[in-house]
Amino acid sequence: MPPVITAFERSPDGGRGLARDTRVRWALEETGQPYEVRHLSFEAMKQPTHLARHPFGQIPTYEDGDLVLFETGSIVLHIAEQHSVLLPQDTNARARAITWMFAATNTVEPPILDLVTARIIERDKPWAEARLPLVQDRIRDRLKPLSVRLGDGEWLDGAFSAGDLMMVSVLLRLRPSGLLDEFPSLAAYVARGEARPAYQRAYAAQKADFEAASGKSV
Repeated sequence: MPPVITAFERSPDGGRGLARDTRVRWALEETGQPYEVRHLSFEAMKQPTHLARHPFGQIPTYEDGDLVLFETGSIVLHIAEQHSVLLPQDTNARARAITWMFAATNTVEPPILDLVTARIIERDKPWAEARLPLVQDRIRDRLKPLSVRLGDGEWLDGAFSAGDLMMVSVLLRLRPSGLLDEFPSLAAYVARGEARPAYQRAYAAQKADFEAASGKSV
């Protein structure tokens, strides 16, 4: 049986590939591994059945036989460890790729998520307008050294790896803000990631799910 991942029944991102299940789909597509998707409503995500898979009631989860995982970084790392496509064979290069995975989720993503919170969830607060530039500057403080490190390279550390997959997925969230355009090398880096056939398949699958769910709800 192929592994099963969970995803939003109707993703709040409007099918734009920003929901975290897209990262897992992308990893599975890069490795050529078939998978199935279990779609969940927001209500179903908070029910005991799903909470047994993901204690925080979120998506995605990953089930392969008796193995059940949550957190995209953990899931993508597990997939990558099964296939040399996403992690180098060289021990040091492999460790560096994993380090970039952690950098994407632990260092780069938090201020980006804070921007989403500031612009959407907290936008009606009296201090929201004053706070927004501070959040944007914190993001720039992450993008500047990342841009320097990437330099003229195609990927972060030689060949494409799970580190790039996670980093591109995180940076994609910045596109609506325009901040990514301030760093042309990073914008080009993200575009290279999006151009990969495996990403295109993952994006198309997530978009198709959203459109199917939207059609059912009409």
